[in-house]
Amino acid sequence: MRWGGRVGAGLLVALVGCGGEDGAGTGSGTEGSTGTTPATTTDTPATTSGAASSSGVEPTTSAQESSGGESADASTGGADESSTGEGSDAGPFEACYEGVFVNGFPGINYDGLDMPIGEHCLGTNIQDILEVDRVVFLGDSVTVGTPPTGTGDYYRNILADALSDRFALSFGSNKALWQSANVFEGTAGVIESGDFASCAEWGARTDDLIAGNQIEDCYPEDTRDLQTLTIITMGGNDLARIAQDTGEGAEPQAAWDLAESAVDHMRESTEWLKDDANFPNGHHVVFANVYEFTDGTGLVESCAAAGLAGFEPIDSLGDALLVIGWIEDQYARIAQDTGSDFIFMFEEFMGRGFRNGDPRAPGYRGPGGENWFDLTCIHPTPTGHGAIADMFLATVAE
Repeated sequence: MRWGGRVGAGLLVALVGCGGEDGAGTGSGTEGSTGTTPATTTDTPATTSGAASSSGVEPTTSAQESSGGESADASTGGADESSTGEGSDAGPFEACYEGVFVNGFPGINYDGLDMPIGEHCLGTNIQDILEVDRVVFLGDSVTVGTPPTGTGDYYRNILADALSDRFALSFGSNKALWQSANVFEGTAGVIESGDFASCAEWGARTDDLIAGNQIEDCYPEDTRDLQTLTIITMGGNDLARIAQDTGEGAEPQAAWDLAESAVDHMRESTEWLKDDANFPNGHHVVFANVYEFTDGTGLVESCAAAGLAGFEPIDSLGDALLVIGWIEDQYARIAQDTGSDFIFMFEEFMGRGFRNGDPRAPGYRGPGGENWFDLTCIHPTPTGHGAIADMFLATVAE
């Protein structure tokens, strides 16, 4: 189980602006930064602070409840009349998270990209996904599923069941094996089961999509005429590598180089998946942005098993803060540029990590918060898996 080094899940150890006024963070923010940014963009991620009010609607934990065709009303922000009514200056994304975080919204404001946000506030609404003949899952261990969570609670399986009902798809005879996790290989029990496929793998990084053959293995030429829906969680292990290298004293430029490479791989893969020449009858792609388990503090030691997962306390994050914010921003641009959608996994898991009860944490939502990360630090609990399934289904359904 490659949980050290190439960590098998989505992971951030710091966010743009983490630390807070009360010193809850771990380092110096951008102080001492070289100011170097990748040459591929001149845009700076926009941040926003939470404002007035929220509907307070909590996410459901099973996507199956919304599989009948209606969008899942699972957002924590809830862009309803209370947050988007007349007189509000907030854009649709900002309105989703008004008042959710006590210390102001700690992430990227996607409203600057002028792309449609789903009414459910769980992802974008760029594609109209009306017919699907085949569903493919790509990515890392978040998609494969990991112990101690049982197979019935893996988001992949919850979502696949819901999509089977929604689009009248069949699992064939290998459903149970496909829905299992092969702990020796870090993959699904089998790649194919009827109309479903999974090439996700524990520890995978963005370069594993094309160079690592996930795409080659999951899209045989005789399947490319089918209207396909692809679901992806990918990039957390790239960010984990950046954070680990930063903690070991790597030069800031090394972090930027790794970040730019990860984004390039993600963009190349998404462009291939969305190319009409490869899928003449259409291909819908929905991917997740990347969560983190410290609620914006960067205090990786707040999870008891962080050392086993390959993480040591980080004294100064420096440019890593800017790097991570830039990656989140670029994922949104990939969705916009390729006509794909992405879910707000980063935002929805913020404040549900190991510092969820810390009032100083940038991601603090208030008292009584629940942790959606399991004892491995980096993988979702059953509740977290259910929330991810809800996000994907809501984004597909709207």
